[in-house]
Amino acid sequence: MEISKIWIDDEAVYVRTADGREGRELFADYPRLCNAPREALEDYTADNFGIHWNRLNEDLCFEGFFKEKHENPLYKLFMSLPEINVAALARRLGMGQGEMARYTAGSENPPKEKMEKIVDELKKIGAELLDVSL
Repeated sequence: MEISKIWIDDEAVYVRTADGREGRELFADYPRLCNAPREALEDYTADNFGIHWNRLNEDLCFEGFFKEKHENPLYKLFMSLPEINVAALARRLGMGQGEMARYTAGSENPPKEKMEKIVDELKKIGAELLDVSL
């Protein structure tokens, strides 16, 4: 998908494709974006797959702008725990950020085996946190 324009307003980020389709993602659907100052929202980069806010630790996949949203369990989990770094989790799993973004945004449901792999990794992280001693 070729994106020709990206812009933001107070409520959403918008994209326009080379063939003229427009899509948007509401900041209210993403806790890190919803609570971010305008300056941080404007500090993004984009590649062939999506938009990245490194300062906010948030990624949105371009495909998600045009897909119907479904609240799958991962979407609900990551919306309730915005402290989890989804991009870092994807790297830890050896999974592409775009793929993980589609799952966490609710635009795609992960296959059963991917879901199990994600849940197992989250449990490992939980165990590692429990082992922390300072």
